[in-house]
Amino acid sequence: MTETQTAKPANASRNKNRAANQAAVTQISELYPETFNREAVKPLKIGIQEDLLADAKLSKGKIKRALASYVRSPLYYKSLVEGADRVDLTGQSAGKVTEQEAEHAKAMLKKAREQRQQRAQEQKKQAKQTRINDKLAQLVNKHS
Repeated sequence: MTETQTAKPANASRNKNRAANQAAVTQISELYPETFNREAVKPLKIGIQEDLLADAKLSKGKIKRALASYVRSPLYYKSLVEGADRVDLTGQSAGKVTEQEAEHAKAMLKKAREQRQQRAQEQKKQAKQTRINDKLAQLVNKHS
């Protein structure tokens, strides 16, 4: 089995998970628009998962999926500025972002940027290798 043959099921699974994550974020955004808003992302209250579970409007799995996707987004990391208000389920202030949390968010953004750049370089290298292999195959077929 080739590398591309093994990668396809992983990509399909990743896309399926991504779609399920987006659906969970959409659902939680509709239930709590003051808190979960992709247009105006705000830091969430520490312990908001417990509040969501107690509210019982979503299953534990959907809550975990939605929170994981929401808080790992670059927009969320960018919202974690020292002194920014954290919000509860009603959109009310529920604490502040600390300097340590803001620094962690900056580090996560930097890491994500570096990973994106590395993937782009790898894709570029792979595309070049594919073009070379295609040219070689054309030459072999032409002279066979």
